[in-house]
Amino acid sequence: MSDKSHLNGAYYGPSIPPPAKKSRSYHRPGGGGGSCNPFSWCFSCICGCVFNLICQILITILVILGIIVLVFWLIFRPNAPKFHVNDATLTQFTLSPDNNTLYYNLAVNMTFRNPNKRIGIYYDRIEANAEYRDKRFDTENLERFYLGHKDEKDVRAVFVGQQVLASNDIRELRSKYDLDTSERVYDIYLRLKLRVRLKVWWAKPKFKPQFECDLKVPLTSGGPGSNRRFERTKCDFDW
Repeated sequence: MSDKSHLNGAYYGPSIPPPAKKSRSYHRPGGGGGSCNPFSWCFSCICGCVFNLICQILITILVILGIIVLVFWLIFRPNAPKFHVNDATLTQFTLSPDNNTLYYNLAVNMTFRNPNKRIGIYYDRIEANAEYRDKRFDTENLERFYLGHKDEKDVRAVFVGQQVLASNDIRELRSKYDLDTSERVYDIYLRLKLRVRLKVWWAKPKFKPQFECDLKVPLTSGGPGSNRRFERTKCDFDW
């Protein structure tokens, strides 16, 4: 006797999923948005190559310059020029009681020294400025000269004359810094503005450095403190 459960053709197993629908791709005529433009790709490639080439050139130049500087330093061992004030004589430094005039007479003996073995120094310009309490009272242009290897030169500068000061400068000097103090020792600031050339083989690079000196100068015209002597002073060098 046959099984009657299969006569009606019904299926009682797990459900069968429906067939997946095929996606339809849409292509615009004449090429689509996802197509690759060979000209833009070529332009981007060229720009990238040029940028990389420029970076490599710059890095190579920096490395070469660093090697040149290192070799230069090892060969020449450059040192900053030296400058001392050996003596300073102040015979007059007074304010007139009748007007705003400062009378001064200051003589300074200086020594320039070149400590380098393979570098010469041309002093093309030396502008010496004498200041008191941030107030410049005189400027002198000194002689030009050349300083060879391990050489030194003595130079003398004389600041003499009178300077008319502004009323506010006079009040500041009289209120804060008595010019007739019993110590009779004055803080004179000497600044030398330079224009120099360094002689390195055939090259002569130019610089505009300066020397800066804080001097304590006693008044030597007699009176209290006139027996005090000036102490030799080393000055600072600033590139």
